[in-house]
Amino acid sequence: MRLGLMLGYAARRIELPVELVKEADRLGVYAIWTAEAYGSDAISPLAWLGALTQNIKLGTAIMQMPGRTPANAAMTAMTMNQLSNGRFLMGLGLSGPQVVEGWHGVSYARPLTRTREYVDIVRQIFRREARMSLDGKVYQIPYRGDDATGLGKPLKSTLEAAPDIPIYLAAIGPKNVQLAAEIADGWLPIFFSPEKFDQTYRPRVEAGLAKAGKRMADFDIAPTVSVVINDSLDVCYNMLRPFLALYIGGMGAKGKNFYHDLACRYGYEAAASEIQDLYLAGDKGAAMMKVPGELIDEVALVGPRARVKERLQHWLDSPITTLNMTVFDVETLRAMTELAGE
Repeated sequence: MRLGLMLGYAARRIELPVELVKEADRLGVYAIWTAEAYGSDAISPLAWLGALTQNIKLGTAIMQMPGRTPANAAMTAMTMNQLSNGRFLMGLGLSGPQVVEGWHGVSYARPLTRTREYVDIVRQIFRREARMSLDGKVYQIPYRGDDATGLGKPLKSTLEAAPDIPIYLAAIGPKNVQLAAEIADGWLPIFFSPEKFDQTYRPRVEAGLAKAGKRMADFDIAPTVSVVINDSLDVCYNMLRPFLALYIGGMGAKGKNFYHDLACRYGYEAAASEIQDLYLAGDKGAAMMKVPGELIDEVALVGPRARVKERLQHWLDSPITTLNMTVFDVETLRAMTELAGE
């Protein structure tokens, strides 16, 4: 199992953890990953850090598909891959309807079809075998809408591209997970529970892989995992409760929150509903304190070093191939590289 480092996105000011990233590069960590929501973008910080490192892979987790045309996303990926000497990992995701329609101002309709067509276009552009064209249900290239000028023509990228730039998809819903296994090189789940993989994800992953004629070994399962090493378990839980409460309670409207739904599938229906009700009512503090320690233990690695080592075995025994850690200091990064190697 490889280790990755999840950097996330900036909240108010961009303060890149340069020393942490340089240490990860020195320690042989596989990849760093940046994110975006509706503030900082994923690419600019990654390019900055790419110039300061030598070997570590540079991944996006994720580039929001609704915020970029497929061609623009492919151009960005090809540029990053050339500048980094082949280190780029292209993580894509749909985000959610609140961000897609409320921030990007485009429709969230047909998410599965949109994802399939988007990846198809990107891969065509990477291959450069012919001029790009697609007559899809969401994307038409050249554009053929009623307001088209009729002057559009198929084009082929002027930039040479590696045809096999890895494409990862962020997904937690059952159908999206199956699609990721079918059409992507890797999967970027959040709030992943290795103990619940068989009952929650395995059938969907295996179905997607079977449709594409792939094996589990061909597919990089790369979840994000928060790691807090501290002798006080309560301190660890309380450090992560705001994060889980934000997603379970506030990342989506009632009835349209994918993270709330995932917590329910893990068996935490009552807690998830209480967290959501409190969060949406504005009582974020109370919502945070309702996040069960048991749920945190399922999706994160927390506690004294010996406890983290013991619980790390659940991840090692699962089919994940890259553990993308969220850590808050260099000491935890070093500890995890030691534990993963023991």
